[in-house]
Order: sequence, then structure tokens, then C-alpha cells
Amino acid sequence: MKNLAFQISIGLIAMLPLSIQAEFIVLASPQSKDKYYAKVIHDIFDFHIEYAKKIIQHGDHVLILTDQQLYADYVKALGKQHVAIAPMHDIWMRDFSSANPAQPVLFRYTAAGQGGGKKAQAISDTVQSEFKAYSQKAGLQFIQTPLLNDGGNWVEDGHGNVVISTKFLSDNQLSESVARQKLMQMTGAKHIAFIDADEQGGLEHADGVVSFIEKDTVIINAYPEDPEYSKQLKADLKRGIPNIKIHEIVTPYDGSLIYDEKFGSACGLYTNMLVTPERIYFPQFGIKQDAVALQQIRQLTKRTVIPVQSAQVCHMGGGVRCMSWQLRGKNAELLSQYLNKVP
Repeated sequence: MKNLAFQISIGLIAMLPLSIQAEFIVLASPQSKDKYYAKVIHDIFDFHIEYAKKIIQHGDHVLILTDQQLYADYVKALGKQHVAIAPMHDIWMRDFSSANPAQPVLFRYTAAGQGGGKKAQAISDTVQSEFKAYSQKAGLQFIQTPLLNDGGNWVEDGHGNVVISTKFLSDNQLSESVARQKLMQMTGAKHIAFIDADEQGGLEHADGVVSFIEKDTVIINAYPEDPEYSKQLKADLKRGIPNIKIHEIVTPYDGSLIYDEKFGSACGLYTNMLVTPERIYFPQFGIKQDAVALQQIRQLTKRTVIPVQSAQVCHMGGGVRCMSWQLRGKNAELLSQYLNKVP
């Protein structure tokens, strides 16, 4: 694969210099006239503001991409340095942007990301093409591949260990051995575990099932109602990543409220956390199990764990991780430098 330079034009904004430990986290608002998100646009706004304030408070960098109509509201809440007029076609930045922030790769966004169906791949390509179009002014460096995958189906520890669901194999019509070879060559991964998603059909993202919290160490959902799946999940993780340490976390999954039946719910899934080199942005749902989950994860990681209320958006099928595009290292520097040069 060739390294292709992409660039991102994200508006008139000045950013502070990046520290070595800081993560650059980019979020996208709905477009103001998007009918799909019309009923929840205020909930998304509230989530973005609380999440962004937590990011800023703890020393990472955040940028929210929005349209002209919503720009003033975001600026009023966060300040101009954290907002840019650069509307995206969807809010789930994780899926159509680059994955694997240590060695970034841009997969082709899948039809499942837009609900499946005859026109979904064309829509997904359009969503991603908008991201690519904004990626042509700052010189960000990604590997581009025609292999189909969503960013939510790429979970890594930053040390060469990756978990991905078997949907990648069926989408790309690859055997596990061939897929592993291609991905290792392209991304620098050392070990890749292919797992079955806990719900077949639809997105089948690995980040609703598992999350790395340290090198070689993962948190997985608890599946007391499905011990056979839990047993197979652990076996597949150990087969793909020989030195892996596996811990279960309380999983009070709640699928009673679902915004779109094509995408299910992320309510009660603490595994959908955002992990950076120094911190973990940890979803909370306003339920009694929140405190239990916080205690569990803080006992297992050296990273600072930051609770982020996600009840406003989890019924839409995602939250802290799904909303976030992560940049670090050279790409974070390039984006910051570019934004500082914009008049």
C-alpha cells in the first residue's frame, strides 16, 4: 500500500500548541437542517458540550465541526478556538475517519454505517468523500485502502494489538489468515484477534464488545445470559493475542429505547469508552451501575478515568468513542499548525 497524504480544512480557528501527552479529539455536530437528527439535535449538543468541557479540563484538545447555523451556539458554549465551520454528513466521526491513530489508516466506510440497503454504500461513500474533501489542505498523512471497515470495528492498544469483528472478513471476502496478513502489513499490527460480534447483522463493531485499557489488557462486556458466547469471545481473543489479559465489566445493557432499529442501543455498554495514551473518557448512563463500573476500571488501569454522561445519545447507538476522531503525534501537530495559519 502507498502512503497517501490527505489534508483537512476545518475552518477559521487557532489552536494552542500540542503537548506530548495531549490527544486531539474531533467531533461533528449534525447539520442544522438534517431531518434524521432533528428530534435529538439538542441532546447531541448537550452531550458535545459536556464531553468537550471534560476534554479541555483534562488537558486534551477538542474541535467540533459544525455548520454556519449552529456555529454561534457552539462558540458561545466553548469559545472560537474549539469550533469550526466544516459540516460533516454524519455525527459518528469514528466510523468514516481514519482509524489506528498511532499509524493512521483510512478504510472505506461500509454500507452498514448508513443502515444497509441498496443505496447505503453510495451514501457511505458520499459521507466519507466529504471527510476526504476537508482532508486536502493540512497535509495529514494516512494510509488509504479500499478494504471495507468502520472505525468502530478497529480497537487497538497502541502497542500492536488489535481486535476486529469477523464482519471485516465477510465484507472483504477474505479468509482470516489473508486478512491478518494484509492488516499487519498495512498498519504495523503485531497481533489481531477476530471476534464474532455479540449481535449479528448491522454494524457488528468490536468497540461495543471490547476495549483495551492497557497494553495487552482488555475489558469485555459481561454476558451472564450467554455463557457460550462469552467463552468463545475469550477464546478468540486469546487465540489472536497470546499474552492478552481479559477482565469483565458490569454490563447493564438497556435496549428499551432505540432511536433507529438499524443501529440498536449503546446504553449500558461501558466498553464503548474513548482511550487515549494518558486518559479514558468513560461513558456514564445515570444508573446505579455507573459507580460500580467506575470502580472496576479504575482498579485495572493506570490511566486517568474521566466519567462522561452519555445518556443523552446512547439510544442512538453510540457515544463517547463513536463520536470521536482521534489524532496524535505528527497528524495532531500538522492539524494544529494548519489551523494556526488560517487567517
